Amino acid sequence: MTKFLNLFVVLFTAFLLINCSQEEKSKQQQNNGRTLSYERSVTFHTADGDSLTAIEAAIADDDKERSQGLMDVRDMPSDKGMLFIFEENQPRSFWMANTPLSLDIIFVNNNYEIVRIHHSAQPYSEKNFESGQPAKYVIETNGGFCISHDIQEGMKVNF
Repeated sequence: MTKFLNLFVVLFTAFLLINCSQEEKSKQQQNNGRTLSYERSVTFHTADGDSLTAIEAAIADDDKERSQGLMDVRDMPSDKGMLFIFEENQPRSFWMANTPLSLDIIFVNNNYEIVRIHHSAQPYSEKNFESGQPAKYVIETNGGFCISHDIQEGMKVNF
């Protein structure tokens, strides 16, 4: 009976430790927000075609990932961002609901030309940021990135 009781105490203690550890991990993730996996390099080019700067981007290429975007991401290094990939080249509209970071929203057409930049979009805004022209790709960077790197509409990108 003592062996059974000892085994029970050991198993119960292990159960408590595992649950407490998972609960603590969950709390940490809620406080720190989502973390991203940066999978692809995106390069911005001058009008002459020279490489200007680059970021590493997380990819959003399905409905679920595109819908989630950078929601709940509380911190993003200055050389990182997100690349949204759509099937069609058409007018696009983005918003900042549940997004705690100020972002530059860069709309890119199927020829990899930047057709519209919205600078430093306000966090948590429900305002629609529209492309104004057809876009197949959207790149989001930290707010101020485009100004600090002199990225302008009409320039090109590749990835």
